[in-house]
Amino acid sequence: MKALDPAVQSAQADLYEDDYYEVTPGSGACWPSILAGAAAAAALSLMLLMLGQGLGLSSVSPWESMGETAARLTVGAAIWLIVMQWLSSALGGYLAGRLRKTYVGVDKDEAFFRDTAQGFLAWAVATLFTAAVLASVAGAVVGSGVQAGATVAAGAASGDRSDPTTAYYTDMLYRASANPTASVAGAPAGQTLPDVTAETGRILSYGIEHGDVSPADKAYLASLIAARTNLSEADASARVDTVLAQAKAARDATLEAADEARKAWAKVMIYSFLSLLIGAFIGAVAGAIGGRQRNQD
Repeated sequence: MKALDPAVQSAQADLYEDDYYEVTPGSGACWPSILAGAAAAAALSLMLLMLGQGLGLSSVSPWESMGETAARLTVGAAIWLIVMQWLSSALGGYLAGRLRKTYVGVDKDEAFFRDTAQGFLAWAVATLFTAAVLASVAGAVVGSGVQAGATVAAGAASGDRSDPTTAYYTDMLYRASANPTASVAGAPAGQTLPDVTAETGRILSYGIEHGDVSPADKAYLASLIAARTNLSEADASARVDTVLAQAKAARDATLEAADEARKAWAKVMIYSFLSLLIGAFIGAVAGAIGGRQRNQD
């Protein structure tokens, strides 16, 4: 490579004064320092994430009147995300700027831009790496949950009483009469008792899934209950209505909880966006600070 003429170097030094740096020409991005800063930022992010998880779990109480409320936990998670981004991005950006090579023939403004870009790129690489790790872990957890849910759904569709919710409501329907002298009838002709309870479970599962049980199914259930528990048709029908009302209330509570979880997840996404935005800014500023100290030293 052709060396700069001494006269040109002297002229540039006079032009830029303290803003002139003896540097290697080439790409403005120093990838070794960027990757080093990104590795440090990703490692610190994972450490802080584990610490936050531990602190969050320690504040949860099995009693409703104790521990953190959902709103406070959400705010706490948002604050912790910002703290994570602040610290990890500051470390990664500073190292990316401090460890980069000296620039050649670059004025103060260009050096400032490159150092800022160094910090920003270190934050971006660290964020992508951390997201990939968390996505793989979350994918494994979600996959296990989906497999378990599919197993439960298949059992419910086939009338399998291993589904605890359906089995509970089925047992409620076939409780014996409170009168100790009453006789308990067997299953209808052509059906064994397991067949009846399995069919009842399928009726309940279908009705809960679709929002209601048809009048024909209610009448059929009432006749089965009356035949087995020695209740009158009216009492058996009332029991069907009571159990179905409880099942609907449980379903509505589940749907409400799912909606609350969706809203909480939306808040987490907004807080995550804000924390990442802050992290990008902090990383860029830290890169500029590290680069300036690199030049001074």
